[in-house]
Amino acid sequence: MNVLLLRLAGPMQSWGVQSRFTVRETGLEPSKSGVVGLLCAALGRRRDDPVADLAELHMGVRVDQEGVMQRDFHTAGKGGILRASGQVERRNLVVSTRYYLADARFLVGLDGKDLDLLTALHAALRDPVWPLYLGRKAFVPSEPVWLPDGLRPGEEVLAALERYPSLGHHPKHRPERVRLVLDDPEGPEVRPDLPVSFAERRFAPRRIRTEFIAAPPLREEGGSCTCPN
Repeated sequence: MNVLLLRLAGPMQSWGVQSRFTVRETGLEPSKSGVVGLLCAALGRRRDDPVADLAELHMGVRVDQEGVMQRDFHTAGKGGILRASGQVERRNLVVSTRYYLADARFLVGLDGKDLDLLTALHAALRDPVWPLYLGRKAFVPSEPVWLPDGLRPGEEVLAALERYPSLGHHPKHRPERVRLVLDDPEGPEVRPDLPVSFAERRFAPRRIRTEFIAAPPLREEGGSCTCPN
């Protein structure tokens, strides 16, 4: 197998998989649909372009910094009309509650046999066709999604996530263990976030498993990694 690693870090992220109407939730880590959508933006694929080759990639997420769940309120609609009396008549206003993660940091791994596809994705993340965002268009990355050493030929996703240096900002306060969320056909949890068509907003179920591993190695000041041999 071959692996492509992505860094998803920003002041705000939102990865909803079953939001409806006026409440927009977020998962605690990136969704498969959100990551595939980000890759489509990098490649310049439109909503009605096929996504099967990207959806078939095996995904794992390492949570280096859990982030803090926050919420805010959005008002959408036509606004209001100012009457002669000085009062404003509100029309078609909808107030929605939107949840997001603040200051979260994730390492996402995608593995597959097609090295040419992963190579093309790695190049596209460095020079994306369209802007990249973390679940919502207003939530831009604080650091590049592209990692210079993110393309890992001949590796498995679990090994790559275990070995790659920590993305956290606070090495003195990092946890002893970090959480992994991995695609697993036999996994106990099901999420409706495997994209079939963005144009039709169709998604299939995806099985996952969650496990914990020792905190990843730290990157030394000179840029080298304290990864085990």
